[in-house]
Amino acid sequence: MTARFTTVLEGLEVTMGLGIHPEELAAPQRVIVSVRMEVVYPTPPSEDRIDAVLDYDFVRSGVHALIAGRHFHLQETLCEAIAALCLADSRVERVTVRTSKPDIYPDAAVGCEIIRAR
Repeated sequence: MTARFTTVLEGLEVTMGLGIHPEELAAPQRVIVSVRMEVVYPTPPSEDRIDAVLDYDFVRSGVHALIAGRHFHLQETLCEAIAALCLADSRVERVTVRTSKPDIYPDAAVGCEIIRAR
């Protein structure tokens, strides 16, 4: 009997180069990243050990590695890169990635959300 879980990394705040406008190209900005991974295991984890499940640390450290020293022009390409990172683990069947730039407008955040599956 397979077991399905949703593993979530919610509200990861990073400072990174993202955007196409002159002010976005000139300086890093705050970006909020959220990831939901639908993970499938052959059986429900029977032991209370991290090596029995997907450790979400790899997503957090992977996002930090993706953005280090790189400027993304589009939130769409950032989302795609994060989705590919998650789907590299064969247990992840589906991933939802959302990014948001909360400081572009004084009254609204702007973002992108994608869903990718095997």
